[in-house]
Amino acid sequence: MASTYRDAGVDLDIYAESMGRLPALMHRTFSPRVIRSDGGFAGLFRLDFDGKLFARNYREPVLVSGTDGVGTKLKIAQATGRHATVGIDLVAMCVNDLLCTGAEPLFFLDYVAMGKDDPDRLEQIVRGISDGCVVADCSLLGGETAIMPDMYGIEDYDLAGFAVGVVERAKLLDGKSISVGDKVIGLASSGVHSNGFSLVRKVLRDAGLNFDSEVPELGGVVADELLKPTTIYSQAVRLVQTNYRVKQVIHGIAHITGGGIEENLDRILPKNVDAKIDPKAWPALPVFDWLQRTGDIQTSEMRRVFNMGIGMTIVVSPYYSQSVVSRLVDSGQAAYEIGEIVPGTGKVQL
Repeated sequence: MASTYRDAGVDLDIYAESMGRLPALMHRTFSPRVIRSDGGFAGLFRLDFDGKLFARNYREPVLVSGTDGVGTKLKIAQATGRHATVGIDLVAMCVNDLLCTGAEPLFFLDYVAMGKDDPDRLEQIVRGISDGCVVADCSLLGGETAIMPDMYGIEDYDLAGFAVGVVERAKLLDGKSISVGDKVIGLASSGVHSNGFSLVRKVLRDAGLNFDSEVPELGGVVADELLKPTTIYSQAVRLVQTNYRVKQVIHGIAHITGGGIEENLDRILPKNVDAKIDPKAWPALPVFDWLQRTGDIQTSEMRRVFNMGIGMTIVVSPYYSQSVVSRLVDSGQAAYEIGEIVPGTGKVQL
């Protein structure tokens, strides 16, 4: 009997159905800079607008790119059958890195690898990616869906994202302008975001809990808290950039991911200064207190693994610090002045 691709675990008819659901999720993210090329082999994107009204008129544009994934947070989505928000996480992890350079996110590409084709599940995942791109104000320009039986279990999948942005070279942020007296503003996270989930899952296992366990301190079941999507900070950063067009108020931005504030903020510090951070300057999120107590985790380990309630830090000129915080809070983004820049050797002091 002749062998077929379906016998090997890949049904091309189901794959075609899956692909047919995705264009609408892409189109809702398109900006006027996207050149439609449905069915093409690559996405097309204008760097600038044609019309004078919205033209950026770049003098020396610098393209910025980044790639990331969601990590073992996907294990929770897979175990609970809740796939609608991990796509937002994927966009956030990539776009938030771009923002650290001062860049405007332009477009996003995704890679989805699955053990078995499932049109409904794929649509949920890509809808989340589409939702994230809408929030980030970037276009979902294309992607790849790979069905790989034997490489992944039937219920397993993995995600990778790729983002591209642009920044005028004169406004490129690299931390070099950070100086003594600058203030560090912390933007609140929504929770654990997308780092540290291997430790989170170990805590649950050791405590005999599962993702559907009720935890009063978290106000519901564990999965509700852990699957909260990573905050996308595009609108918050753009708000600060657009309100201070003449002066370069922002001197540096750090995305707080694995490694916590210490290992991410110090990546942008000049070698002659330190960032002195007050860990009591922002309210503790219940999820971190619960994880530390349940897992008997040392404070130093918590701070190294998790964001601890701050998902992004912005270093600004001290003169503008309070006004920046006020504008962010008025816009709905919780923000706090959490520290200052002092003489040092390029380290974070907690």
